[in-house]
Amino acid sequence: MRITKLGHACWRLAKDGSVLVIDPGSFSGGEPLDGAQAVLITHEHPDHVDVGLLASAPPDLEIYTCQAVADRLSDVPARVHAVREGDAFTAAGFSVRVFGEWHAPNHPDLPVVQNVGFFIDEEVFYPGDALTVPGVEVPTLLVPTNAPWLKTSEMVEYLRAVRPARAYSTHDGLVNEIGLRLIDGWLEMEAGKQRADFRRIPVGESVELP
Repeated sequence: MRITKLGHACWRLAKDGSVLVIDPGSFSGGEPLDGAQAVLITHEHPDHVDVGLLASAPPDLEIYTCQAVADRLSDVPARVHAVREGDAFTAAGFSVRVFGEWHAPNHPDLPVVQNVGFFIDEEVFYPGDALTVPGVEVPTLLVPTNAPWLKTSEMVEYLRAVRPARAYSTHDGLVNEIGLRLIDGWLEMEAGKQRADFRRIPVGESVELP
């Protein structure tokens, strides 16, 4: 499997000629749906779902997301499937299991929205905007490293709770070059402690997973 960072919180997973895209939001850049047969969407915030982009998607595109997002995509021509924690399905040839229900608290005056995480091919776990510990072995974690709802200490504690062999930075599109260097340093430090591969993949670059 090859995973590619498309921007901020958006990722492309490819294997055997099939393409799955996670969270093509307004910060994704480029044409994130190019070649995709299926899309996974964790929650309703615009940096994770671009409704206008999906409105122009082909009708054979499969979209899997929580009920709150599915309700917002009623006019999208693609096939939309609402999923919840405990569900399992196949999308674009990838096996997917769903973990988690809620977004991390963002602001005391804002409601907590639905958020589902996706565990793909028993290899890659993408929690969305949450620190969901799936309770299973996670070889590769896409770990949020910057957000209004996240502290660095929480990110490090999350890595220690999940203990993946590999972790790659996601949700980092709001950070300038100084902040990115800090993220790189924190990940390198924790990678040394856990003797694991923790790092940031630059936008447009890919990693081949075992």
